[in-house]
Amino acid sequence: MKGDGDQSHAAPSWAILPEAEAFFGLWIGRFADFLAIVGGIVLTGVTLTAVASIIGRALSRIDMALLEQLGPIPGDFEIVSIGAGVSIFFFMAWAQFNRGHVTVDIFVSVLGERGMAAISALMNLVLTIAVIVLAQQLGNGLEDKRRYGETSLILQIPLWYSYVGGMIGLYSFALVSAYTVWRSLNEALGAGEPQGDGA
Repeated sequence: MKGDGDQSHAAPSWAILPEAEAFFGLWIGRFADFLAIVGGIVLTGVTLTAVASIIGRALSRIDMALLEQLGPIPGDFEIVSIGAGVSIFFFMAWAQFNRGHVTVDIFVSVLGERGMAAISALMNLVLTIAVIVLAQQLGNGLEDKRRYGETSLILQIPLWYSYVGGMIGLYSFALVSAYTVWRSLNEALGAGEPQGDGA
């Protein structure tokens, strides 16, 4: 499996626990894959809901007794907004593990592969800290929504449910980001970042 933490080059003796990094990379990669699959399933369900609602709304306008019973799915907008938001959070860990986040290498490419790996380690560390702060703030929002019992307008879905999904995604993102700090440090100590996309 591509991106399972296996190094494309032999790690030097001064790398930071390279065997442990490869082992954890294997399982963290599988975990990120699993979250992305769950996010994809949720997003597929959201898409099907939106399509069914649009078709139902269109068919209900046709002057036929059988079709007049059809209509949009109640609360379709709420389902789409909650499901799409949660699925995006679930994709973040996978994108981080596979180096899928946007980077601008033009200014640091002169540093060479090992220099770029060192820059990546620093950026991954900053990202890890930022994601943890975001997750904590989202947790505060969750407590507020739960305390005041806020619900969606039509389906009366407790809003804190969606916050739980977001926190799972963000803390998973933070875990993967922390691992990528370790991975980038070993790349900086070794042959540098691998060529091309992926982990």
